[in-house]
Amino acid sequence: MKVLVAGAGLGGLCLAHGLLRAGVDVRVHEREDGPDSRYQGFRIALNGHGLAALNACLPERLHALLAAVSGPMAGERRAVDHLLGEVRSLGRADEGTAADRYVLRRLLLAGLGDRVEFGKPVVGYTERADGTVEAHFGDGGSAVGDLLVGADGVGSAVRRQLLPGAEVVTLPGHAVLGRTPLTERFAALVPGFGTVVHGPGASMLLGRMEFRRPPRLAAAELAPDVRLPDTGDYLRWVVMPTDDLPAGPRPWAAVRGDLLALLDGWHPDLVDLVRAADVVNSSPLTVRYAEPVPHWGGSRRVTLLGDAIHVMPPSGGQGANTALRDAALLARSLTAVQRGEAELPAAVERYEQRMLEYGFAAVAESLERLPDFTPARR
Repeated sequence: MKVLVAGAGLGGLCLAHGLLRAGVDVRVHEREDGPDSRYQGFRIALNGHGLAALNACLPERLHALLAAVSGPMAGERRAVDHLLGEVRSLGRADEGTAADRYVLRRLLLAGLGDRVEFGKPVVGYTERADGTVEAHFGDGGSAVGDLLVGADGVGSAVRRQLLPGAEVVTLPGHAVLGRTPLTERFAALVPGFGTVVHGPGASMLLGRMEFRRPPRLAAAELAPDVRLPDTGDYLRWVVMPTDDLPAGPRPWAAVRGDLLALLDGWHPDLVDLVRAADVVNSSPLTVRYAEPVPHWGGSRRVTLLGDAIHVMPPSGGQGANTALRDAALLARSLTAVQRGEAELPAAVERYEQRMLEYGFAAVAESLERLPDFTPARR
């Protein structure tokens, strides 16, 4: 069996590892030019589903490294005003462990070698009469496999062809996310799990990313063949303005200037947090969610996972976890096919039915929690 995966994000790479462990011939085709070609996002919370999925799919030799380059994520949550006066306690949270998206993606690339091809966007597919599927690439090339998995994110070309009526909603406004190197001063802003700041004109979310061990050094000791970036501890922050910021790509200096004007009169620690942001790892953020879709029926040789099917706001902390859960579930289903214990179409449909149920439940929960973090719009 040969499986083609469109997209080398966390879900697609996790799936590739799970399939490789089962002896499945898997090939991942990614639109980006390389693993470092764009900003990869910020700290994420890995819950029980996400951690279980990673450990089920990754080779055992990488489990210790995964634990070493994650971080603590538990404690009290608090809401404060723009002068850091406490408004209320949001209760204690223990959502597993913290991971940096970029570090985690580099870890997931380990051991896949030339099975991952960069600069190969999947732009469409053809389901062939012989029961195979042909993926078409942006450069005019193609590849044939027994199954194509669309793990190509919110703008998925695979989803657009498979489910042309599926709706992705863009929420009004543009948030800005960023990270700032962690110092003793900035660490005091987040004494527990996380801090929500409600101020005039904006809300701000703060969370720490503290690695148990420096990623590059941990890899050198625990898995010398793995090259991880030299990423240091940082504070992750998101600013959500009441009114829209200017749309479209802009230099970070212009975005930061708008933020500093917006935060005029806020506590100096919050203002300086934005002023000291890491330019490379800070950017505007558009928040989207997918409307639920019923199962599309039929015996298809094409399926979807992660943001390609159930993108959700970050308010529930479930986007990456749900994609990883998809990957582990699909890997188990396809492993049964590889072992001759199931037929491919039936195994894929069982995966899809379960994935749609818990995936869109996660979307609904994230939308329900969104008002807790966003300011009322004027």
